[in-house]
Order: sequence, then structure tokens, then C-alpha cells
Amino acid sequence: MNELFKKVKDIYEDGCVTIILKTHRTKPDSNKDAINLKNLIDDAEKRLYADFEKRFVWPIMENINKLAEAIDHSQNLEGLVLVANQSMADVTRIPIEVTSRVVIDKTFATRDLIRSMHSDSSYYVLAINRTQARLIEAYNDRVVKEFKGEFPYEDHLHTTNKAKSSTNKGQDNLIEEFFNRVDKIVIETTKDNPKPIVLATEDRNFDYYLKIADQKDRIIGSINRDQKDESAHDLVQHAWEEVFKLVKQKNANRITELSEAVGKNQFVSDFNEIWNAIKEGKGKTLFVKRGFYQPALIDGNVITLVGDDRRMEKNVVDDIVDEMIEHNLAFGGDIVFVEGEELEGFQQLALTTRY
Repeated sequence: MNELFKKVKDIYEDGCVTIILKTHRTKPDSNKDAINLKNLIDDAEKRLYADFEKRFVWPIMENINKLAEAIDHSQNLEGLVLVANQSMADVTRIPIEVTSRVVIDKTFATRDLIRSMHSDSSYYVLAINRTQARLIEAYNDRVVKEFKGEFPYEDHLHTTNKAKSSTNKGQDNLIEEFFNRVDKIVIETTKDNPKPIVLATEDRNFDYYLKIADQKDRIIGSINRDQKDESAHDLVQHAWEEVFKLVKQKNANRITELSEAVGKNQFVSDFNEIWNAIKEGKGKTLFVKRGFYQPALIDGNVITLVGDDRRMEKNVVDDIVDEMIEHNLAFGGDIVFVEGEELEGFQQLALTTRY
């Protein structure tokens, strides 16, 4: 998902199609995913032909259809994002619930990609004992994937260096050496998508690993498990208990930031004020109600909100909030997606400002 965001975030041209589909991990629900995707593709095709000449639309639809035919829906997670224009097409699965929809604009709709990347509920579980290490990507209490290739990584140091392993000091050195190798592989494996890490290991190993870790700030906790015979699902279930406590506290802290900014009058909540503050680089944190979308017209620096019934009109931006998110990130701001009712008094959207 991070790779796709990097690929499309700077593209600006006519005919950028984003298809977002709510998908399912298991049958029988996943059997309907291909049909639902086809219906969204049909919708995209109708909208493209309504707005553009046939010769402009043909290569876009060819890219979309080729990509859709290659999707293995048995591998689906909670959401699927498909992007295409005249020159490219790509797709990624994301482990967050989405609202199925089609967006056609001069840019690709990246909100759900950003939400999955910035979620505090996305993390890795490094399951490690003194002979083996496994790496699992998780979202909430669900497994996204268990990494293969370099993992599971096996320790052969103890078996090949009998003399060194015969003393306590030698044992300690071998453990640290093994953990150090694992740590470097983890960093290399996750460098394009860094996230917090929960260690699943016996308590006696935690200090050893923390001692050698090159990115100590990424390790947010541990669970006392000997991971060898446990499924990825069970490990993530236990890890989520710890992560959830941290997420709950962090979310409360972020809402407190908004309250403090309101007290200092360092916030805006009107759509036009938010848009102009972001464009001027004044935006700090954009707070967005999860699932809130707003179509709009943009005329220079003036935003005019329109109803959902006008979303498909050619000059209407499908979701002005998505545009705000991308611009605020580009200017070094950040995003908080709010699950509760804290934004009820802010039209579901608020921006804290730098000054």
C-alpha cells in the first residue's frame, strides 16, 4: 500500500480512476467480491464515456480490465484499491474496512491508502526465541500476512560453534549475535513500510533484543510467548491486547491536542478556511471523521460544497477531504482519523494550525 501511494501521489492528469472495493477474507462472502468489482468497473466505464471521448477512454478501460482479470480474490483482505489511467494500472489490498465507490478525477483517491498507512492499529509482530524468528504484519487483531523468504530465520550459530556455546558468556554472545542478525533483516524487510513492532518472546529474551536493536523506538511492547508452535493468528490475538491499550491512550492524547488548540484559537473548521490554511502551509494536524466524504467544486481558492447527487458531474471533486489530506501531508502536516463523536461540533473536520 505504501508503494502504491508513492507511485500515484504526484500524478495529476485527466482520467485518473480509483476503484475502492469492500472485500472479504473468507467464503462465502468473498465469492461476491469479483461480481461487486465488475459492477464498480461498469460504473467507472459509464462515467468515463459520459465525460470523455471514446479514444481517450479505451486505453483506461483496457488497463482496468486486464488488471481486474488478474486479481485472485481468494487472497482478499478487508479492502481493495485499484487505480488506472491511460498509461498505468495497479492494485493493492488493504486491511481496513472501506466504502465501495468509484472516484474519477485529475488525481487518484488516496485517502484509504493513507488511512491504512497512518493507522496506529497497524504493526508487526516479531516472534522470536533463541533458535528461530518469524515476522508477521498485523492490523488490529487480524493477520495481514506472515513474511516468507528470509523468514522464518533459523539460528545455526549454536550448532556450529560448540566451543563458544559451552560457557555462559559465550551463550550470551551467541544469543545477541543471532538477535542482531534478525534485527537487521527486520529493518531491511520493513524499510519501505516501517511500523511499530511487538516482540513475541519469553521475558528472558526481551532485554537481549532491546540491547542490540538498532531502532529501539519502534519496539512498543512485548508478549511473553514461546512462539515456535503458535499460529500467526494466535500470536496477533495476544499482541493486539497490548497494542490496543497503546492505541486507546494515543487517540485520547490526540483529541486532547485538538481541545488545547481550540482553547488557544489555533484551529479552523470551516472548509474554506481549512483549505486555504493548508495551501499556505499553516496546517498542523487534520482531524477527519472516519468514513466522512464531501464532494465539492473548487474555483481558485474558493470551495463550494455540493450534495452527493452531484458527485458524478465532471467538474465536481468527488471528495474534497481527500484533497485536503494529500495537501496537508505534502506540507509536512499529519492526519488523525477519528472513530468517535469528537468531531460532531466541527462538521466532521478540523485543522489545528502551526500558528
